[in-house]
Amino acid sequence: MSTLVETGYRRCAALTRAYGTTYYWGALLLPKRQRRDVYAVYALCRLADDIVDEPDKVALSVPMDGTDAERLAAFRAHFFAALRRGTSDDPVMAAVVRSIKRRGTDPDCFERFFDAMALDLTRTSWASWEELRDGYMEGSAAVIGEMMLPVLQPYSAAAKTPARALGNAFQLTNFLRDVGEDLDRGRVYLPQDDLARHGADPWLRRVTPEWRAFMAEQVDRNRGLYAEAVPGLDLLPPASRRCVATALVLYSRILDRIEEADYDVFSTRLRVPGWEKLAVAIRTLVAGPPRTDIRRFRPSIA
Repeated sequence: MSTLVETGYRRCAALTRAYGTTYYWGALLLPKRQRRDVYAVYALCRLADDIVDEPDKVALSVPMDGTDAERLAAFRAHFFAALRRGTSDDPVMAAVVRSIKRRGTDPDCFERFFDAMALDLTRTSWASWEELRDGYMEGSAAVIGEMMLPVLQPYSAAAKTPARALGNAFQLTNFLRDVGEDLDRGRVYLPQDDLARHGADPWLRRVTPEWRAFMAEQVDRNRGLYAEAVPGLDLLPPASRRCVATALVLYSRILDRIEEADYDVFSTRLRVPGWEKLAVAIRTLVAGPPRTDIRRFRPSIA
């Protein structure tokens, strides 16, 4: 492997560790080549997301000139050109392309992903859960589950539906945790009809009885998505199962933090501490997936 690609994989790992710690700790349970591929997919998505959410952030892999829409379009074009060539002069992009080519990931996944990122530049709210799920999360979340499948190497094509559900579960957890940060960007990734039905207003930035009722309903919906994802674990090889189970448990614990904070997602960013992530990863490596945590999402057991 060339020095350029090796450098790219190191940078992908650093990006994942800095901004996607749950993915990082989960992927540590995979063999090295699979772990690198997880980091490569995460890095690509992270760089595109930064253009939309944090345009002032500097990254060598991202175009620097033009409006946010022009930069995103240029990054998209750069990625697909590199994918056609099978390489890039940029280390991160070279690593990303190497992983995608090796795994045979369907390029359509990335078309849908970039389409969703572009929506962030024109849409600030979503009328209903169905519109949010099918109009935005299809390309920003469900498709991420599809991107990961060639890396995780499931036993059956039936793993696609649970993988998509897990992608949606992770993103809805982000939406519920990051309400305050999204408001700062002028966006509300919450179903407007559900907010109206409860009389809840996120723009107040405070916890009211109406807000508690709305958030409790959304947390319940979120746990339902995790429940849809759990059956997919049995369709994965042992290392992949450990990786995904760890990520599922850790990400779902953010919902516990939201409840413990009385649904106050405005005062501070609620997190699962690093020591807890490390502890779950070590326990999973030694004893297997943390099944006690996972069973809570099985409707037949919970």
